[in-house]
Amino acid sequence: MLSPLVIDTFLLNYHLGHILLFGLLVSLLGAAPLKSQKVIASILAVFGVIFLMAPYTTMPPTFILLGIPLVLVGTLLWTMAR
Repeated sequence: MLSPLVIDTFLLNYHLGHILLFGLLVSLLGAAPLKSQKVIASILAVFGVIFLMAPYTTMPPTFILLGIPLVLVGTLLWTMAR
């Protein structure tokens, strides 16, 4: 069994931006077999809103600014989907 100190030192290297980015990638990989543009677009738009609404004290501003293109790309993909 791992000691809490080992787990804590591993997790101190990451912040909320890393966790959200990992969640975005896992969601996109999970939706890829569906081959639906609307599902991919909704995932991108929702994660863009989550990145924009995340507290700015828990992650660097670059992750917060990542939400703007994600929302834009998500809405563009939604409108272009069949």
